[in-house]
Amino acid sequence: MTAESTVAPATDPYTALPARPVDPALFTEESTYAATRRPVELSSTLIPDAYTSPEFFALEQERIFANGWVAAGFAGDVDRPGACVVVDVAGRSVIVTRNRHGALRGFHNVCRHRATALLDPDTREVGRRGRIRCPYHNWTYDTDGACLGTPLFEGSDVPEGQEAIFDTSEARGFDRADYGLLPVAVETWGFLLFVNLAADPAPLATQLGDLPQRFADYGLEHWVPQRRRSYDVAANYKLVGENFMEYYHLPWVHPELSLVSKISDHYRWQGPGMYTGMCTTPVSRNTDAGGWDGLRPLSSLGPQDADSGRFVWLFPSTALVVLPNHAFVLLNRPVAADRTVETAVLLAHPESLDDPDAEAGLDQLERFWDLVNQQDLEIIERVQAGVANPAYRGGRMCFRFEEPLHRFQNMVIDRMVGVDRVPDGDAETMTPMFPEP
Repeated sequence: MTAESTVAPATDPYTALPARPVDPALFTEESTYAATRRPVELSSTLIPDAYTSPEFFALEQERIFANGWVAAGFAGDVDRPGACVVVDVAGRSVIVTRNRHGALRGFHNVCRHRATALLDPDTREVGRRGRIRCPYHNWTYDTDGACLGTPLFEGSDVPEGQEAIFDTSEARGFDRADYGLLPVAVETWGFLLFVNLAADPAPLATQLGDLPQRFADYGLEHWVPQRRRSYDVAANYKLVGENFMEYYHLPWVHPELSLVSKISDHYRWQGPGMYTGMCTTPVSRNTDAGGWDGLRPLSSLGPQDADSGRFVWLFPSTALVVLPNHAFVLLNRPVAADRTVETAVLLAHPESLDDPDAEAGLDQLERFWDLVNQQDLEIIERVQAGVANPAYRGGRMCFRFEEPLHRFQNMVIDRMVGVDRVPDGDAETMTPMFPEP
């Protein structure tokens, strides 16, 4: 008796995938990604090394996170002069604040003297009189980044009678005007705060594409964070995103969510821009297991927005869900190839909060989103364990459900190989995933 062959046939697309591991020198080569560059109906997933390799992760931090706009916080956290947040982007600590005139400013969290981190990660306000002061040698900066003192100035805590010792005004070849904080580009859209570490970044609008127009009626700039949670995820940030941008898994992973977000009610919702998008319409009412009701919906929305949930993955690492009565955001910070820190934030418009039952509604929404997110994280971590198996070299896309993944993975590839491109949108505003026969 002849043993049954276990060799894949020569026509199997799987045989065209790169062997594992891929030489890190090839991570920036177009040929490495040939199987994912195919049309979605013929495409295979991104190479597994993209989720497991420390070398890929390091390149990705530089080519993606240090070279484009990254949603890193919330505009409501820097809503007045002197308010600040300290965020991590591509492993760099960045201070975002507002100057005395209310203008947004961003700086590397590095003293120009000996590189001390100026502010702690949990800082929410710069120092007295709007000063950013180094804890090491007391060099001080204003909220425009100018170096004010080194350290002879009012309120410097220099011991009385010793001022002359600390006076650097006579230092040779030194002008404090040359030693302001190192600037970082910052912008806002709606309630989100974006950071760009590039030396000469394109406007945020280029990356957002048509999203500002699509969300114009929501008045997102008025929405305010109401609840926050943090999750430590043993998985690559791209797996978080790829799970978010498809609903193929809903019946098996999210039995409760499937009752209020029916697969048959899903549409692709993608225009030009660095994002993937889908929507559910109509929005279903809560069941005994929970749902999206709980707050009063906005009165300003047109008929379509008033009965739809918008789900957008903002490249590279942010999940944005906007419903008629609340928003849910996941800020995903890559820590390692196999670890991501999520900040989950529930937001609402003041109109939706003008209700005696608003707190109870927020509590219900927070519980429901936590349930959904915990279910996602369990399955994502199982995917991370599987993709680390050297036997796995990649898998085929399911074209009906996974076009957004294909779009996203090709954005990643573009950045890795040095292509500067914003994807086009669909010809139709909303593409039904289950068209009428």
